[in-house]
Amino acid sequence: MATTPFSGLQTAMSRSCIPSSQRSSIMAISGKSMVGSWNKLASVCHVSSVQPFQRVFTSSTIKFERIVTKAMSDSSQKSSVSGLPIDLKGKRAFIAGVADDNGYGWAIAKSLAAAGAQILVGTWVPALNIFESSLRRGKFDESRVLPDGSLMEITKVYPLDAVFDNPEDVPEDIKTNKRYAGSSKWTVQEVAESVKEDFGTIDILVHSLANGPEVTKPLLETSRNGYLAALSASSYSYVSLLKHFLPIMNPGGSSISLTYIASEKIIPGYGGGMSSAKAALESDTRVLAFEAGRKRKIRVNTISAGPLRSRAAKAIGFIDMMIDYSIANAPLQKELSADEVGNSAAFLASPLASAITGTVLYVDNGLNAMGVGVDSPVFKDLDIPKDQH
Repeated sequence: MATTPFSGLQTAMSRSCIPSSQRSSIMAISGKSMVGSWNKLASVCHVSSVQPFQRVFTSSTIKFERIVTKAMSDSSQKSSVSGLPIDLKGKRAFIAGVADDNGYGWAIAKSLAAAGAQILVGTWVPALNIFESSLRRGKFDESRVLPDGSLMEITKVYPLDAVFDNPEDVPEDIKTNKRYAGSSKWTVQEVAESVKEDFGTIDILVHSLANGPEVTKPLLETSRNGYLAALSASSYSYVSLLKHFLPIMNPGGSSISLTYIASEKIIPGYGGGMSSAKAALESDTRVLAFEAGRKRKIRVNTISAGPLRSRAAKAIGFIDMMIDYSIANAPLQKELSADEVGNSAAFLASPLASAITGTVLYVDNGLNAMGVGVDSPVFKDLDIPKDQH
């Protein structure tokens, strides 16, 4: 069973130093104000070592107008951004599971790039041609805009199917499948070897993919094959990625995956073994944190993200309902943005999180802390505070 990405794209950026007063600029693009929370990342000079053999995607089709404003804090106006900077310049990240521009993987890449990291991407083989074509044609340009106005650039895109560890694992029907025609060296082992050959080492590994072929089925109706396929694509794929990339990760590096609250709480409709796969992923995060930490001083964490209206999430069938539920019941009554997850990943990948490993970081507006749904009619007579903004 092939994996499908549960998030978006990443790109490594190359640009000059931008004064701090401009890093808080609001980008008015195609008449829309792009003011994501990630524009608060304090970045420094960002460099990208682009070698001749690498595929680099750039486009000049996007037009934008810059409006320079003063940096704003939540409580007061300030003349500059304060606090510790997230500085990832000189770092290289490999993000597995990116095939469009509207998921968490894409957002993570933007935040890593905004902080200075060079981005390499692993894209599911059947989606590779469409993804690369969209990049070349500028379809993602609007969503590639970074806080300083530059566009993210993907230094190199690798075909990847994380269900298969090495060429010997690939069955004949996949080898002859025309969706895989024209691509080579796309198993986990081969991709890690290719990255080593092309770049030598990486500093950040991101696992942003999952697949449950029977996700819409209740657990009692899930087949053995469907259950095992969900675990293979959604949890063991992370073990395999870290196993093969660990030897080329620089000590002090960071590995990050994405999980979901269904790992520990009942989410009806999130079936097919996916809840079990996410529980396994979180358990593996703790064990991998110990093993990778002892072997190469690599930190291993996972982000439990709230619901997002991504293309992949729509396959579950009730994502809009989950978002509405979260807004009604979470301590912070707002829709979660992908940028907020991206910024959290940038923090975990940075030296600011140098003592954090083996952790599940909840980025869900606090929904994980709730024991009941306060929008229930049962609580209609209670004076429950609501967001007044």
